[in-house]
Amino acid sequence: MEAATKQRELTGEKAQRIVDAMRSSVAARGIAGSTFEHVSSEAGVSRGLLHYYFGTKERLLVEVVRRDSEIRVARLDEPLGAAESVDDILNVLVASLQDMLENDPGYFDLLFELFIAGRHNPEIQREVGELFARSRAHVVEILRAKANEGVISPRFDLESLVSYLFSIADGIAMQVLSEPDKDFESVFEAGTAAARHLLSE
Repeated sequence: MEAATKQRELTGEKAQRIVDAMRSSVAARGIAGSTFEHVSSEAGVSRGLLHYYFGTKERLLVEVVRRDSEIRVARLDEPLGAAESVDDILNVLVASLQDMLENDPGYFDLLFELFIAGRHNPEIQREVGELFARSRAHVVEILRAKANEGVISPRFDLESLVSYLFSIADGIAMQVLSEPDKDFESVFEAGTAAARHLLSE
């Protein structure tokens, strides 16, 4: 618990250097090869500082995913806020997922790695769960505003619908990354049709 608290207190330019260095290291060496020694060298800080604030590599990976998730969800604010139909909303969400798969597949590598780590570490599991919950809550808030505007008419409560949409996105991502030569266009079409049904009565 103390290590997690120290992690949250790390702010500013130095923290961003550490997070960016971990991200770069994972892209270059993979998660297994990304040691604190590599990260501290690339970030220009001591290994001791990484241990002090993060404790373990997994906790640093949580911070990388947390910051990435916050940026990605925030990027949805403007286009979703401007959406005037269910199809507008779905186009934004699908385009966001496709962009991540094409330009930043490492995000899902980190996410799946943390899921596995969390199966054996209750603290990591809790932190990843909280990360998911915050991301879902942000999207729920946006979609609730769209419901109040009459743009969508969800068939179920939005918390459940957003959890479902996140689950579908993660599942599609795993399949796309596992079978890079397969054409998943019809899968995206099926998922979009299902989501359209759930968001409009």
